Amino acid sequence: MRVCVIGTGYVGLVTGACLAHIGHEVICVDNNEAKVKLMQSGQSPIFEPGLSEIMQDAIQANRLTFTADLSAGVEHGEVLYIAVGTPALPSGDSDTRYVEAVARGIGGCLNGGYKVVVNKSTVPIGSGDWVRMLILDGIAERQAEAVGAGSVATRPSEPEFDVISNPEFLREGSAVLDTFNPDRIVLGGNSDRAINMMKDLYAPIISREFASDKSAASVPVVTTDLSSAEMIKYAANAFLATKISFINEVANICDRVGADVTQVAKGIGLDSRIGSKFLNAGLGWGGSCFPKDVSALIHTADDYGYEAQLMKAAVEVNQRQRSITLEKLQQVLKILKGKTVGLLGLTFKPDTDDLRDAPALVLIENLTRLGAKVKAYDPIISQSGMRHGLSDVLVETDPERLADGCDALVLVTEWEEFLKLDYKKMADLMDSPILIDGRNFLDQPSLESFGFRYVGIGR
Repeated sequence: MRVCVIGTGYVGLVTGACLAHIGHEVICVDNNEAKVKLMQSGQSPIFEPGLSEIMQDAIQANRLTFTADLSAGVEHGEVLYIAVGTPALPSGDSDTRYVEAVARGIGGCLNGGYKVVVNKSTVPIGSGDWVRMLILDGIAERQAEAVGAGSVATRPSEPEFDVISNPEFLREGSAVLDTFNPDRIVLGGNSDRAINMMKDLYAPIISREFASDKSAASVPVVTTDLSSAEMIKYAANAFLATKISFINEVANICDRVGADVTQVAKGIGLDSRIGSKFLNAGLGWGGSCFPKDVSALIHTADDYGYEAQLMKAAVEVNQRQRSITLEKLQQVLKILKGKTVGLLGLTFKPDTDDLRDAPALVLIENLTRLGAKVKAYDPIISQSGMRHGLSDVLVETDPERLADGCDALVLVTEWEEFLKLDYKKMADLMDSPILIDGRNFLDQPSLESFGFRYVGIGR
């Protein structure tokens, strides 16, 4: 099928590249011409494992192209994905102006032929009908311009289209894997024709033709109305965020009563009603999705006269959790002024270069405010040269340089390579070998055998 993906952030670029990989003809549209040129050369503007390889393969097979020309993309695609950003506003609501611009732009470019317009961006509940209205507005504006130009006789007939909500459930750092191995595909809409086209589009994924386990049962497809599909996305992220906040609250109690939260998590995670995922206590959640989506759902509830108390509490616990590491540093170092603290990891999670709402940024701000010198090493950030928001940090190029002269290390991001560092050498380089394991990720006995004083979360 012919596909147009508008917006090449994490969701849009991964979606476009993966759809091209499974055999569709994909045009990705972005209004950033420098970014388009970079992608045309086969380079990914984001770090995502496996993405560059499938991009380059699809480009060489002439199934994936990039352009800044929206009209060319709309003309090409039978299926048009809206995958632009919807960042959070200070109010907690989602900033949907990019979605609005794209929807109007699509309307202004439609020239006959049936199209399915897919909301892939995470949008407020009720946005499906809103996007349809905006597309119709775009059509009307273009037709009004045609009348003004005296082209009434050649004015095109009303374009035919349907809007589908198809929320994404991709995890940064494993987005390509998740695309080919989804837990479910959600399709919201009231058009059987559009739903069936989307099922045809995803048929190779539904049948697990490209899955890591091709013998697994076919992917469940949830078909529902627009609003329910939009709610599924918000509810899923709100639930996972709440689960993390719950285990962090349990960890803080464990610290006070002498229990080990890793053992508690194991014990409750074996209950099939609870499950073991998202029960890792630590510095809290961050990134581009959880904070934005939980806040948006709280804001939506407020708009309709309901106070989402549980979700508000999850946010409050998460905000408080950002200070736990600082408290532990103060307990072991006492005065932070004049001390040097090294951070292992900066990104909000491993296998990504994303610093959006990363717990490390809050920690850096607080340490700097208290007079500490902050150093950091991150496998991606240290090599990429990215320094936006890191002006108060000395970003080192290797772990040994990080450890040299530090009074304490804090593991912030659980990068796999951090399990294999030469911690004995690092301990010898430090002024005082103290390690705060902000993710309960490292092996405490091994670190203590190297001379570290180990401090975990809820342990």
